[in-house]
Amino acid sequence: MEKYQKEILITRLTSVGFFVLALGVFQALGFNAHIWESYLHLLAIWVLGVGVCYVTEGLVRFVFGMPPSLDKGVNFIIRRNLVFQIINTPLEAMMVCGYRHFILGHRDPSFLFSWGNFFQCLAIFAFCSFAIGMYWRFKYRSRFLAAELEETRLLNERLIKARTEKKADSGASGKITLTGSTSESVSFRISDFLYAESIGNYVKVYFLPSDRVDSSTLRATMNQVENALKDYSGVVRCHRAFLVNLRQVDRLVSKSGVIQLVIKNCPEPIPVSRSHASAVKESINTI
Repeated sequence: MEKYQKEILITRLTSVGFFVLALGVFQALGFNAHIWESYLHLLAIWVLGVGVCYVTEGLVRFVFGMPPSLDKGVNFIIRRNLVFQIINTPLEAMMVCGYRHFILGHRDPSFLFSWGNFFQCLAIFAFCSFAIGMYWRFKYRSRFLAAELEETRLLNERLIKARTEKKADSGASGKITLTGSTSESVSFRISDFLYAESIGNYVKVYFLPSDRVDSSTLRATMNQVENALKDYSGVVRCHRAFLVNLRQVDRLVSKSGVIQLVIKNCPEPIPVSRSHASAVKESINTI
């Protein structure tokens, strides 16, 4: 069983167990915790509740397009769990109402399905869902923030090592010339290249020929510049509008899953989009 599947199973078993415990302890919804038979009914509801959770899991994954992933950061996990709770709470309330109607309805007419019973169940489950949701939110946030800090530390260590070793690929000390769709062009050593930024129909290229940052604007697309520099190790697309030379990155900062690259002599950090984060991390580990 994969790691995320174990995480989901433990989360669902614990959450539904909390709901069932609330039903038994507070004798909610007509279940008498002092009658042994009630424990069997609560156990059955626990099993059915876990089943309903997996039905909800399928809806969230395939209908809403939010597959479970521990690699997308704490904000994605929290957002996904919120969608899960919104869908799962009324389904669980419907399940309990159906159980009372079909299994216990012959004993007590008040157990038969009615909108009043449904909204009563919904209110109880909404409260329990809020409480357990706050618990998982705190747990996941603490856990992922710790993992995020450790990953950032390791990536920064790799950047420092790459700068210290100065392990440049062949030809990196030579010059390269970029040309636009008109007559303008810019030449620089690839080792001096900092980053390129897309601005409308133009690309602004930043490089460091001496102790200050220089720049040149070309009428070109970011894809054209990326293709021209694709053979140089450390040059990677980090955002729809940015191409960066990782060998010039001073450090990487990460906050709540949002990554930025800090380059010395550049006043603003370079953003890393979520869709390009994996490629940037992989490139840092291989330069």
